[in-house]
Amino acid sequence: MMNPVVRFFINCGDNVSLLWLRSIQLLWFIGDTSSTFWESIKNPRKIRWRETFYYMDMCGREAFGIIALICFLMGLILGFQSATQMQKVGADIFVADLVGFSILRELGPIMVALICTGRAGSAFAAEIGTMKVNEEIDAMTTMGFNPTRFLVIPKIIALSVVMPLLTVIGDFFGILGGLAVAKFKLGLGTMQYLDRTTEVLSPSDLAEGLVKSLVFAVLIAGIGCLRGLQSTADAQGVGRSATSAVVSGIFLVILSDTILTIIFTGLRM
Repeated sequence: MMNPVVRFFINCGDNVSLLWLRSIQLLWFIGDTSSTFWESIKNPRKIRWRETFYYMDMCGREAFGIIALICFLMGLILGFQSATQMQKVGADIFVADLVGFSILRELGPIMVALICTGRAGSAFAAEIGTMKVNEEIDAMTTMGFNPTRFLVIPKIIALSVVMPLLTVIGDFFGILGGLAVAKFKLGLGTMQYLDRTTEVLSPSDLAEGLVKSLVFAVLIAGIGCLRGLQSTADAQGVGRSATSAVVSGIFLVILSDTILTIIFTGLRM
């Protein structure tokens, strides 16, 4: 039986070695994807548009219903929570301010990103991981094809186009949820609520949310593809890569949102 102290140091060495390997793979993936994407921008004919449109449909149209419902419910929750406090001081109309700012700047992009992480990020990782199990990626490399151009770039482009559009839809339904609370709980008129919303919100608030959603899209698609490429060639590896893509995607979304919020707050000040 191995000495516990020796086992501890062996496990530490294995973890450090794995961390180093993952870091090298990440740097290689970023460099390869960036160079391939730049070549695709310079020569759009190299982009596989049919696959890109397929992923846009998968990530966009199929996610419309769940995003609309969740953002509406989020606006409803915000409306109820804020209405309870605003009624105490007779500031019912300011519910529109709280819901509008929260949805456009933070919750709209965040909720859309989390849904896309669960749907698109895991799907990308599972798809590429399955191709790795079937040795399709090795076959592409042997035939002289660039797997990044065929597998990664269409997914990143598709999600980068679709997520800002989904964010606008989520913003609309989130504000609609706040409107429902204002109308049926507080007794405010529809036009009164909408006038207040358009008065306090500006295009920069919407732009802030769209910039965040674009950054989230690149991170979600990128980490999904990376985890798929890192998958081991077995069924368990595909499952682990899909799970890892979701967990890593959520972490990166929250981390990048924190950084972007600090930056945008500084710019507003």
